[in-house]
Amino acid sequence: MPEPDVLTFKEMCARFDVTPRTLRYYEYIELLSPQKEGRARFYGPREVARMTLILRGRRFGFSLEELRQWLDIYDKKGTEEQSRVWVELADRQLKVLQEQYDELAGTIGDLRELRDQVAKSLDS
Repeated sequence: MPEPDVLTFKEMCARFDVTPRTLRYYEYIELLSPQKEGRARFYGPREVARMTLILRGRRFGFSLEELRQWLDIYDKKGTEEQSRVWVELADRQLKVLQEQYDELAGTIGDLRELRDQVAKSLDS
């Protein structure tokens, strides 16, 4: 019987607004390891915390493999090493995001300029 602070498969999907397919895939690639009783799955505080970190990491642009390796560091080497690696990953990703931001800002500027030229030609 599951503990009182666990979520069912359906509750986990609803809480994190993910599809059942996504949740099953995260289990398949070993990002999550729910308790299983027959065909039922139950997600405790550890899995809820991991899911929070996974979704946050995805939002920041990290790959699932990067996140899996990063989460494994906690189990193998502890919080301090995991934090050290996190800083390295974050520094790298910040550089990537800044490059994307700069490129997007340039594209927006080009589009504005072209739009203004065309609008001006219509006024003539």
